[in-house]
Amino acid sequence: MTLTQRLSTLAVAALRPSLAPNYWSQTAWTILRVVAGLVMIHNGLDKLSNIESFAEAYVKVIGLPFPIFFSYCAAFTELIGAPLLAIGLFTRPAAAGLFFTMAVAMFHHIKVAGFSIPYLELSMLYAACFLFFAVNGAGLFSIDSLLAGWLNAALPQTAQQREALEASYQTAETASKQ
Repeated sequence: MTLTQRLSTLAVAALRPSLAPNYWSQTAWTILRVVAGLVMIHNGLDKLSNIESFAEAYVKVIGLPFPIFFSYCAAFTELIGAPLLAIGLFTRPAAAGLFFTMAVAMFHHIKVAGFSIPYLELSMLYAACFLFFAVNGAGLFSIDSLLAGWLNAALPQTAQQREALEASYQTAETASKQ
């Protein structure tokens, strides 16, 4: 297998969503992805509107070095990752970045207010959504799924057969564990 074939196979594996059994669940999956992505955009805009204040109130409090730098990192992760999540493009890395920002937000809330649910609940819900998409991918109705289909069609027949065998093995292994 050539390097190009290996990279294509890896890209297909990274982009292919874990498919739920029916279109209704895929529709719900898509609605959750779009809403979570679109609602998250304003958080990045809020951070950028007064970056010094955010750095002082949130980043410096948890003891991270270079508070302005990390504030910009969080803001741009939200401003770039949230729209990518909403459209379903590079969903897993976008969701992983967004999950990480929410994990830091949860750490901040725990450090400042302890395990007080009113402070934690929104960042916990966001984190759970982003973790779901980081693990499962964008779903059937996404650009990732479309790209995975195109890349899969471009793979040589032997690589496609190998992918099908690996997928059936994983399905059988999952079924045997249940």
